[in-house]
Amino acid sequence: MENWQKVFSSGMLHRAEIVKAVLEDNGMMPVVVNKRDSLYNNFGNYEVLVKPDEVLTAMKIITDDILFE
Repeated sequence: MENWQKVFSSGMLHRAEIVKAVLEDNGMMPVVVNKRDSLYNNFGNYEVLVKPDEVLTAMKIITDDILFE
């Protein structure tokens, strides 16, 4: 997973999982990385990472197709 890039970050796991699922539906292989520190009252985020050559496509899909309201 060296050089993978962050395309989404959220303090809510379900949002990161939704982004991951949408990217998978578009043929990518994203991963969710837990960057939260439970020692300090769950400080931090969940990050969705993709391969470097998928970053632009992933960002476009996230901004065009996913709405959190």
